[in-house]
Amino acid sequence: MALDEYYRKRDFARTPEPRGQVRPRKRGPLSFVVQLHHAQARHYDFRLEVDGVLRSWAVPRGPSLRPGEKRLAVETEDHPLAYRDFSGTIPEGEYGAGHMAIFDHGTWEPEGDEVEAIRKGRLDFSLDGERLKGRWSLIRTHQRGRRAQWMLLKRTDAFAADIEADDLIADLPPPPPDAPGASTREGLEIRARKGFDMKAKASERSAGKSRTERTGAAASKTTSPTGAKGSKRAASNPGLAALKREAKRLAKGEAYPMGQFVEPMLTVAAEQAPPGDDWIHEWKWDGYRLLAEAGPEPLIWSRNGIAWNDRAPELVRMLRSLGVRAVLDGELIAIDRSGYSDFNALQKALSEKDATCLRYVAFDLLSLDGHDLRRVPLLERKALLERLLKGADKRFFYSSHIVGRGSEIFDAARSRGMEGIISKRADSLYEHGRTARWLKVKTAETRDFVVVGYTTPKGGRKGLGALMLGQFRDRTLVYAGRVGSGMNNAMLLDLHKRLRAMEIREPVVDVPPHVPLPKGRIQWVRPELVVEVFFRGWGKEGLVRQASFHRLREDKPATAEALEQPEPVNAPSSDASPGKPSRTAVARKVTKTAAGGPAASKRKPSARRSAAASGRIPELSSPGRVVYPAEGYTKQDVFDYYLAAAPMLLEEIGGRLLSIVRCPDGIEGQHFFQKHARAGFGDAVRQYRLVENDGDEASYFYVDDLEGLMTLVQMNAIEFHPWGSRVDTLEQPDRIVFDLDPDPGIEWPQIRAAAREVRERLEQVGLASFPKLSGGKGVHVVVPLKPRADWEQVRRFCEAFADAMERQAPERYVATMSKAKRKGRIFIDWLRNGRGATSVASWSLRARPGAPAAVPVTWTELSRIRSPQRYTLADAARRGLPDEAAELIRRAKPLPV
Repeated sequence: MALDEYYRKRDFARTPEPRGQVRPRKRGPLSFVVQLHHAQARHYDFRLEVDGVLRSWAVPRGPSLRPGEKRLAVETEDHPLAYRDFSGTIPEGEYGAGHMAIFDHGTWEPEGDEVEAIRKGRLDFSLDGERLKGRWSLIRTHQRGRRAQWMLLKRTDAFAADIEADDLIADLPPPPPDAPGASTREGLEIRARKGFDMKAKASERSAGKSRTERTGAAASKTTSPTGAKGSKRAASNPGLAALKREAKRLAKGEAYPMGQFVEPMLTVAAEQAPPGDDWIHEWKWDGYRLLAEAGPEPLIWSRNGIAWNDRAPELVRMLRSLGVRAVLDGELIAIDRSGYSDFNALQKALSEKDATCLRYVAFDLLSLDGHDLRRVPLLERKALLERLLKGADKRFFYSSHIVGRGSEIFDAARSRGMEGIISKRADSLYEHGRTARWLKVKTAETRDFVVVGYTTPKGGRKGLGALMLGQFRDRTLVYAGRVGSGMNNAMLLDLHKRLRAMEIREPVVDVPPHVPLPKGRIQWVRPELVVEVFFRGWGKEGLVRQASFHRLREDKPATAEALEQPEPVNAPSSDASPGKPSRTAVARKVTKTAAGGPAASKRKPSARRSAAASGRIPELSSPGRVVYPAEGYTKQDVFDYYLAAAPMLLEEIGGRLLSIVRCPDGIEGQHFFQKHARAGFGDAVRQYRLVENDGDEASYFYVDDLEGLMTLVQMNAIEFHPWGSRVDTLEQPDRIVFDLDPDPGIEWPQIRAAAREVRERLEQVGLASFPKLSGGKGVHVVVPLKPRADWEQVRRFCEAFADAMERQAPERYVATMSKAKRKGRIFIDWLRNGRGATSVASWSLRARPGAPAAVPVTWTELSRIRSPQRYTLADAARRGLPDEAAELIRRAKPLPV
């Protein structure tokens, strides 16, 4: 394939499109991109990396996520791989003139050889993008035309939904008004207002009605309103008079203290979004929180009461243009060239006094026409706010919301790479200070730290090397580690300039003596500057791990009152009953200790004793005992691993009867497989009296919180093997596990191929699955079930399934345990699906050399993984449950019996 046609159609002296070239075919993941093209005829360009170029199709109506719904895809000329990153405007007179925005991008995997599949006219493949995921097909039709015509369709899997591409474009940048093809912009904005995100849209359609509020207006061409224009708007807009009357009625005569700063309402961090329709959910914006008083003489304050009029003069003019006295609560943000909120762009715009990219996102209304609305329920305040901003300066955004479905909205925020969501009680009044009626749920852990020093740069790095961080614990500033990544040259130079004026000779924090520091390269500073940092949990002595600089927090003072972190609250549950934990309660019970926080410090006995005294985790005995001799891992290392993995592990094993493998003398000593409870377990390990299959009664055990889990680890448990059901539905299993157990002569690629074949055969009977690396020799294929069928029905199904695979491919598979029959074949172990049978849990370590762990993966990942022992004690706890698997569990279907 060549790019001759691509070159022939373009004048690269005029078009910003990349010239590019054919690249050699590569190993590894293939890329894809889908672009929304506002050309003479609006369409989506669907491009797959094939043989060093992007094979391309124009899809007029865009992809549909409805399984089996065909969309015309007209084959176009090949494009260079450099086109993956192209967005912008193709000028008038050039081929394809119009605006192009990136709708989605990621990696794709063909089922078979992609070149041969395209030649034959049917390409089956999987996408792993931000919006488009799962299995798809491109099928060439027999329609004649200048270009080959194909049909693009979604195949049935966990990512299928009653939705299409146009429902997913709310956050795409619109074309500039003067761009060719900009006439399509109105339709784009109308479609953007239809839905908040794909999951909300699908949920609304299935419910038969929509509760979605309209989204914030898309970025548009800026104007320069004046006070005169504000007066003109007030005079010509009879709606303002009605708004004032409504505000007066709701305020019940209460007057607002205009011209005075009032403390804003603040959020409390939460571990998950609250359920139920009593809550609404908004995006978490990445900007500066500002209270803004509109009127003839506008006033702007930061969250701490600092005047901002001089820093945001354009916002002052915007507030004057509203034509009414009002007090808004919101966030000042900057829109980058891709149409996304960008905090670095905001800081740059403010420092350079460039207001073209600034927008004010309003999410609350405290006063209108002098009337105090703080005692009015939130939804009524927001309704007034939305009406107020209708027809106002386009740089005002209304922060829209969704009623209910918090977990879905949070998942959408995470998939779009956003900071998180803000969950608010729909009936909340406007309080001052921090309150649990407004919750902040972040997609990635960030925290504000005080800068206590910096290191000098090495090599070609400019400004400084890394920032030394401090945090408040019990109102005392303590050392928290370093951050060196995430800062560009401009930020490095700016921070260095600020910090040089704060230099001191001695540190204001104590650094533990064994913490390595670069000698001669540290400069300590006064604790005055605050920065926000991304990080991946806590390491030794409570120091941040894998830290990355996010932004400078000029709006926060370096005080304990402003920065000491309140404990995250548990989101209120709508389904938990007294005395009985819900299925997700075990994850909510995990404290910060389980995330590897300061109390989980690896070699800090005092911290461990403190945690034990509080009842969160037991005291650890014999921490130096070697468990994995070849690797040198001790009992302390195993303990720390399970602390870090606890949130995921408890979500899987919580409330399931367990069998454990105990290794009191390490993995090279004697192993004990235990399934019955014993007196020494204590109260944290729950006991369960059970009539066994032979009619005898015995005492089994399970755990449902961190203390119970760590009690078993303290008792030398290495492996955890749960039942396929939970104690609240003990006789109805909620999953099937097929363990692919290979003969020693079987190679890993054959095992992967067998797993894919199991997946395909399950799909033929309507069951979706995900793979799990066992940490042993093979792979588990896991099928989440809605707990309806009983154990006997599940057992019969699994036996028949394995027998059918053996009959159809006896040279590859065997369905009996006999070692003699297994020679050169893979045992489809279906026996793990009977009452009392178990299988190894995800995130469980294995009592094998190398300290491997069982870890769930995606089907795309499985094709790239080279060993079932890919993950070990060193890195398995950093792996969460893949979105694909989580979605399958959420949408589990009953067994077709």
